[in-house]
Amino acid sequence: MDAHEKHFHLLAKPAGAACNLACTYCFFLSKENLYPDQSYLMDDATLEAHIRQLMESSPGPQVEVSWQGGEPMLRGLDFYRRVVRLAAEYRKPHQQVLHTIQTNGTLIDDEWALFFQENRFLVGVSIDGPPALHDVYRVNRKGGGSFDQVRRGWDLLQRHGVDANILCTVHAGNAGHPLEVYRFFRDELQAQYIQLIPIVERATEQTIRLANQGWGGMKGKNRPLYRQEGSLVTSRSVSADLFGAFLIAIFDEWVQCDVGRVYVTTFDVALGSWLGQHNSCLVAPRCGASLALEHNGDVYSCDHFVEPGHLLGNINEQPLKALIASEQQRRFGDAKFDTLPDYCRQCPVLFACYGECPRNRFIRTPDGEMGLNYLCAGYKAFFTHIDGPMRAMAGLLRAGRHADEIMRETAPAGDFTPAPPQPGAKCP
Repeated sequence: MDAHEKHFHLLAKPAGAACNLACTYCFFLSKENLYPDQSYLMDDATLEAHIRQLMESSPGPQVEVSWQGGEPMLRGLDFYRRVVRLAAEYRKPHQQVLHTIQTNGTLIDDEWALFFQENRFLVGVSIDGPPALHDVYRVNRKGGGSFDQVRRGWDLLQRHGVDANILCTVHAGNAGHPLEVYRFFRDELQAQYIQLIPIVERATEQTIRLANQGWGGMKGKNRPLYRQEGSLVTSRSVSADLFGAFLIAIFDEWVQCDVGRVYVTTFDVALGSWLGQHNSCLVAPRCGASLALEHNGDVYSCDHFVEPGHLLGNINEQPLKALIASEQQRRFGDAKFDTLPDYCRQCPVLFACYGECPRNRFIRTPDGEMGLNYLCAGYKAFFTHIDGPMRAMAGLLRAGRHADEIMRETAPAGDFTPAPPQPGAKCP
């Protein structure tokens, strides 16, 4: 495939690792060590190069201009007004632009919310559940909880009709409360789109003690650069078994109550796998199409691998399309499948997983081979548990029907019969 034909997603960081919060588990704060004594703000020349090259390199009719951090709103509203103007200037006649931003939500006010609404931004807000669960690790620089500020921002987005979704990290502090988390998002926040991201913080024997103290509380030289290395995890990391149980509990309520009404990314991606599709790099045989752009124009192989060994180059020196199509990036993407242990290759749910993200492949298989995913036991339990409903929904879709028919007892769903509501299930 030629470079200009390659589909990719580029996640840009306009304020680098800078953030107004100090979340305990946020190892991305350590990425400031990549650029010591430099401004963390993307300058106008880099911004224009980014937007121009993004439009030139994107093959499809829709181009996502995506921003994350750190906290991307620290770059200021005027920066994003310029983003919108540049995207309109450089887009090709057949291209439609989708602006997206992932934020902690604390800086949203009426002016920001109105801007997002007028320019049809898709806004992801990071919330880890109701106040007591959210505030376990998502704290400000003084160590206080951030929930009240985040909730105010979420409510402003809703009031202005902004298309918004929830990104919830699953960690040691909230993983034991799956239905409390899910029902809070669904019933109180009225969220229709939810992402569930497991927190797995790797560490070595040399770094584990410092890592357990929390990334948000470290300053300057005391905060080492986080790298995807080591076979230990911090105390905040979710265990494989607990993560699997978390997904199963939410799925069981969702499949009875909310199919077609609430979209949980993990479940949607899984349904794609049962249909023979791979709608996320996490579950695809190969990856390498989701890259990260730092504030100075540096491009990395993946947002999870922003570290020196995975630097591809800089868009101010080399064209973005050349970096995407580079041999280094091809090898990075191919390694996802090529390094799968035999244990994974023989797994009955390989089609739904393909080893998940390489960043989490750091434990040994039962027969001693290195490279098994740390979350394998949880994913395997989850995919095995959902096999019947997924085959049923896939069958409905192949027949030209709707997946939400699985919630009807009369649905022709093969060998899967919708179960009666589980004890404690709360369908809206």
